[in-house]
Amino acid sequence: MAAKPLSDDKLKHYSENLTKEKEETIRIIGDISDRQRRGAKNGSGDLSSFALHQADQGTDTDTMEREVYLLEQEQRKLKLLNLAFKRIYEKTYGICEMCGCYIPEPRLKIIPYAATCIECKSNEEKKSSRGR
Repeated sequence: MAAKPLSDDKLKHYSENLTKEKEETIRIIGDISDRQRRGAKNGSGDLSSFALHQADQGTDTDTMEREVYLLEQEQRKLKLLNLAFKRIYEKTYGICEMCGCYIPEPRLKIIPYAATCIECKSNEEKKSSRGR
């Protein structure tokens, strides 16, 4: 049984939450991008962005890889947030894309861009872990 769309007031409330989350995500992406532009060493006061010792190079490489991973995670999150805004516009936000039931409010508070209910997400993860 498919759920009815959420009320306009609820959609507006969730849209405000998504906007805050999106602004924070964009800020984080900007911060990471700025750090990457400055280079791994420039922030520590070194004149060169190249490490002179192998251990320093390893640390710098590790730091840069972590920054890339965080940037990719935030970019993925931004895409999911944009999809959530699309669902609000289409009045399908808060309704599980798999089973058509309401996504519980506590889940939407924690993961405002959630597109599936906990049960469907859990089933999806079980299926994907079996395929590995």
